[in-house]
Amino acid sequence: MADLRKEIEKRRTFAIISHPDAGKTTLTEKFLLYGGAINLAGSVKGKATARHAVSDWMEIEKERGISVTSSVLQFNYGGYCINILDTPGHQDFSEDTYRTLMAADSAVMVIDGSKGVEAQTRKLFKVCVMRHIPIFTFINKMDRDANDTFDLLDEIEKELGIATCPINWPIGSGKNFKGVYDRNTREIMMFSDTLKGTKEGTEKHISVDDPALIAEIGQDAYDKLMEEIELLDGASAEFDQELVTKGELSPVFFGSALTNFGVETFLQHFLKMTYSPLPRKADIGEVDPFGENFSAFVFKIQANMNKAHRDRIAFMRICSGKFTAGMEVTHVQGGNKKIKLSQPQQMMAQERHIVDEAYAGDIIGVFDPGIFSIGDTLTTAKPFKFEGIPTFAPEHFARVRQVDTMKRKQFMKGMQQIAQEGAIQIFQEYNMGMEEVIVGVVGVLQFDVLKYRLENEYNVEIRMDTLPYEHIRWIENEDIDMDKLVGTSDMKKIQDLKGRPLLLFVNAWSVGMVLDRNEGLVLSEFGRE
Repeated sequence: MADLRKEIEKRRTFAIISHPDAGKTTLTEKFLLYGGAINLAGSVKGKATARHAVSDWMEIEKERGISVTSSVLQFNYGGYCINILDTPGHQDFSEDTYRTLMAADSAVMVIDGSKGVEAQTRKLFKVCVMRHIPIFTFINKMDRDANDTFDLLDEIEKELGIATCPINWPIGSGKNFKGVYDRNTREIMMFSDTLKGTKEGTEKHISVDDPALIAEIGQDAYDKLMEEIELLDGASAEFDQELVTKGELSPVFFGSALTNFGVETFLQHFLKMTYSPLPRKADIGEVDPFGENFSAFVFKIQANMNKAHRDRIAFMRICSGKFTAGMEVTHVQGGNKKIKLSQPQQMMAQERHIVDEAYAGDIIGVFDPGIFSIGDTLTTAKPFKFEGIPTFAPEHFARVRQVDTMKRKQFMKGMQQIAQEGAIQIFQEYNMGMEEVIVGVVGVLQFDVLKYRLENEYNVEIRMDTLPYEHIRWIENEDIDMDKLVGTSDMKKIQDLKGRPLLLFVNAWSVGMVLDRNEGLVLSEFGRE
């Protein structure tokens, strides 16, 4: 039992969120470098080079140079076992990111120093706030010209509604970037541009009171630093661990992931300011991570991660107890069936290794014969359910059909498998059966991914006609007579694969009109698992 506690206390599980191109993947690679998980970080940029980012593995990602699926990476550093959930930055994949945040205990927000808070960051940030998880900010790319530091902090506070507390402070940016000042130790870590792909590089520390500092950074930079330190000490929020834990105060760090500057101090501070896995809400109350019984929930399903095996992996976050390979668990949403969790593995991007054991806080992938759905609970205890993961309302719709009618079977299999992963949602015309399949997605890029994957993984060519609908509502009433429903001219009746009725609208105002015309009708924007 003492061992169990010790193992779980070592765990830290966090998600990295950012706008595309803010440097998230680069930062992830540098973390892995410190954990000794990789020896040389791949520069993610040059699309033509063969070394792709360690955490991007899907063909389409390599072609486009964007992360479309979240990947999970584990490494050890300083006595801790760290699970990083890397999320797609592109907003068309925000749903995947949203689910991934459900599996994390804290979040690291990467912001580009020259761009500040971008649209995508706002959306993801709201999810963190909803879950009250601690948020750490890493302001990246200081080796390029950045916005005024006070303006950046101001923007985070205004745009995201969270107080900030700078832990260190940059001296200049771009060509004039000299390093960062640590407010606690009152030391300056000097920036030198030699840290690119290695851990080494020279890190020179010099006290702010050392007379040699002026010679190192120049009188102008020194004067400006002194003035900013004084301003900071007067104006910025005090560091308060309790507020950080509640997700109300974000510690801010500055650096450059590409040149590997400021990454390790960030990692060290982060580990001190975060806790081991927290209890999770379930229908039986809170589930204690240190409990004897194993429990986990599925937050992601990914098919065809390995071309040779055509397999599906269900990723689960362990919420309590210890996992051992081949253990028997109850699959609650599967009618409380007992199942063996086979081929458990952890990811190091393309590298996968079979795990013998894992603990609360860890993320494992298990082979999915097609039985798991997102949000499923697995446990060795008496059956219970973790709180569900809401499904996002799709905003774009298209009618999809296969070109070759003989390939109906592959087409339906591919559609259903990709839908089970949560990348798309499939509907059918009301009372029309599966002749017409309507696909809903959160971002239009998902349509491209669907087409690409059906052709490449299922060998099915499809035609897609986009539909004008932008708003979807689930009908909450159990006893609704769909034929008597009074609609509007821009409304379409559809149903999901479980036969639940839904409505599509072109215009937002039609939703209100339909509610007015049908007394007692209850519509909701979220689907329930």
